Amino acid sequence: QVQLVESGGGLVQPGGSLRLSCVASGFSVDDYAIAWVRQAPGKEREGISCLSSRDGNSYYTDSVKGRFTISRDNDKNTVYLQMDNLEPEDTAVYYCATDLQLICYKIRHDYDYWGQGTQVTVSS
Repeated sequence: QVQLVESGGGLVQPGGSLRLSCVASGFSVDDYAIAWVRQAPGKEREGISCLSSRDGNSYYTDSVKGRFTISRDNDKNTVYLQMDNLEPEDTAVYYCATDLQLICYKIRHDYDYWGQGTQVTVSS
């Protein structure tokens, strides 16, 4: 069964850093594209990043480019989201997600499989 489990969220000050982890089971992160999606209170879900399989191409929405970095560890079957220079506007629940597609066609917010999410709060 496909499962995704996020962890690493917490409370950080503006300008701080945080690394989120997504442990996958039921498939290999090296074989399929995986995305990070976030949802702020009262807002719609927003796709922020996607990592393609094999070629390793990564994509980011404009609001996080230069601050967030997506990566994977195939041996640990885990995808990471390194978040630097965090802003209060980054406060949201962060999810990892996949459609079990090979590559990322575009930044999206709709996927077939989701983790339970991890809360990120950026505040003084």
